[in-house]
Amino acid sequence: MFDTMTFTKASAAVIGTLLVFLLGNWAGSALYNTSGGGHGAGHGDEAHAAATGYVIATADDGHAEEEAEEAVPFADMVAAADVAKGEKVWGKCKACHKLEDGANGTGPHLYGLVDRPIASVGGFGYSDVLAGMSADAWTIDALNEWLANPKAFAPGNKMTFSGLKKDKDRANLVAYLATIGG
Repeated sequence: MFDTMTFTKASAAVIGTLLVFLLGNWAGSALYNTSGGGHGAGHGDEAHAAATGYVIATADDGHAEEEAEEAVPFADMVAAADVAKGEKVWGKCKACHKLEDGANGTGPHLYGLVDRPIASVGGFGYSDVLAGMSADAWTIDALNEWLANPKAFAPGNKMTFSGLKKDKDRANLVAYLATIGG
């Protein structure tokens, strides 16, 4: 049963398998460095990261304060927004909302939304939270907060959408909605 050819095949299979594991380990080590250093003096994390990747700024190293100062006001982002991209972002909203005046869907119509009073669409059953905000208006900043996280803006509202996380998406959408009606 164990002639020379069978022994050679079995040995080749074992050696080939070991070779695959060794090459996989070598490739993984080249891609993902898990060592803590070993470069000697004068090579800090920044120098090492510049050679192999990038540094993620955290609040500890002072970069967060600089970025916070450079934040662009949302109204300026809306002024520079791309309406065509806003129309694409609108695709996430149109399952529940309509743009035609008076045509409500699961949510109220959004015709003339910008600067319209909150909870002002007649015939739509708003949550108590939004109905209580009817003295306020859907300003650009209010829309930004609402679109970022509807549940945080008005806790207890009926909208199930979790929000748009990207500032640019919100700015583009608000710019698009500003062109509809009003």
